[in-house]
Amino acid sequence: MCGRSSLHDHPTNILDRFSLPPALPDFSPRYNIAPSQLQWTIALDGDNPPAVRQLKWGLVPSFADDPAIGNRLINARAESLLERPAFRDSFRSRRCAILADGYYEWAGKGKNRTPMYFRLSDGRAFGLAGLWDRWQRGDSPLETCTVVTTEASPLAAQVHNRMPVLLVDDAIERWLDGSLRPSELSSLFAPYRGDDLETYEVSRFVNTPANDTEECIRPMALLL
Repeated sequence: MCGRSSLHDHPTNILDRFSLPPALPDFSPRYNIAPSQLQWTIALDGDNPPAVRQLKWGLVPSFADDPAIGNRLINARAESLLERPAFRDSFRSRRCAILADGYYEWAGKGKNRTPMYFRLSDGRAFGLAGLWDRWQRGDSPLETCTVVTTEASPLAAQVHNRMPVLLVDDAIERWLDGSLRPSELSSLFAPYRGDDLETYEVSRFVNTPANDTEECIRPMALLL
């Protein structure tokens, strides 16, 4: 599962790889990006080269009758991308890397769950494997995305049994290579086991989506 992410620094280490502008237009730091909000992505659109676009988090398939379905499709299980109609076509031709420098998961059950923040130890940006689609009824299209998840790594499993598919360094280019068939991408779905992934407890301040400041990612140990 992945229900929140952050992108508070310009992801220049990723944009440079695709010869994209070094800064995102109108970029502002985000510490608590929630479903239904906009995500910065690098996205495939058929045969066109990958391009930067903002997508609303919560996939609305092009064939959907009601865009409210996006509230239920914030994640897509890697194991069933070719089985579910909502994801199948996007997996083939509308993949995206959702730009992030961290994500959150909650440990425990019930009202007392503990928020945990995951990031790379050097703070560099990475991609969350994603799919996107375009839904249009009327003049204004709605472009949305979902985060692909996989089984948890040993580190992530201490918090939850699922984790997002992390695209670190060269994995981003592979995921966004439009010449590759879905069957050639399965190796990317392995849980990320790099020793540079770290996690720590943060304040329940992050539980409220309206809270979007640096306090969201501050280690709980520093707040005590």
